[in-house]
Amino acid sequence: MTVVHAIETGRLRGIADTVTFRAWRNPDELRAGLTSGTMNVFVLPTQSAANLFNRGLDVRLVNVMTNGLLHVVSADPALTSLEALKGRSVAVPFRNDTPDIIFRRLLTARNIGEDDLDLRFAGTPLEAAQLLATGRIDAALLPEPAASASIVRGAMAGRALTRVIDIQDAWAKAMDLPPALPQAGLGVTGAFLEAHRPAVEALHQGLAQAVEAVNAAPAEAAGIVAGTVGLPAPVIRQAIPHSNLVATRAGAARPVLEPVFKALADTDPAILGGKLPDSAFYL
Repeated sequence: MTVVHAIETGRLRGIADTVTFRAWRNPDELRAGLTSGTMNVFVLPTQSAANLFNRGLDVRLVNVMTNGLLHVVSADPALTSLEALKGRSVAVPFRNDTPDIIFRRLLTARNIGEDDLDLRFAGTPLEAAQLLATGRIDAALLPEPAASASIVRGAMAGRALTRVIDIQDAWAKAMDLPPALPQAGLGVTGAFLEAHRPAVEALHQGLAQAVEAVNAAPAEAAGIVAGTVGLPAPVIRQAIPHSNLVATRAGAARPVLEPVFKALADTDPAILGGKLPDSAFYL
């Protein structure tokens, strides 16, 4: 939402004559674009960026663009804790990628076995939202704007859905960490950075300006970005206040990122490629 807003409001005109936004649909498409060299500037999960960097791909993190946008959404208002999900069907998007990894790490921290839940894996967040909106599952782990989309679509179908668990809050309590889950950010390839360092700085500045505008006026921002993002403006407007949108330089975010990385790697060091990324990763 922030990137599209920056493009549509002209905040990136000084970087290039033409700036184009393209959404990747799943993590495999992102990884393919990075390994083939067809993606040079991208928004991706911070954990994925660290993994790619440690595996030898020349990926650098420019900034953090959200401090967490995951919620469990359900029609049952009683499902306000992870323990309450025992025995319930829960849709989880992107198996073995960031939402799933975060959720399973939280279950481990709360001594909840994966077999205690009926996990239903979905290809994308919108697929999980559709399962929830049609009543085929009890709850869904959803990032924004899919969480808002499920609530809006559920209301249209006469099904009252709500965000019953804020994953950011649950993470902070379970891990004894600050209530921030720096989940995604802007990345660039090292080759692009070397060739266009002033453009990378200008891009960060444009996004920093855009995020202030988006957070200050969600309704106006929704009207600007809805067409490109491909969701109705009411969904975008509802999603923005729950998306924790920021534009924090990667170097400044490192003290918050590293404890999150360590917590995720506790159960499987391969999640990060076996180690914490070194200082070259953080711009």
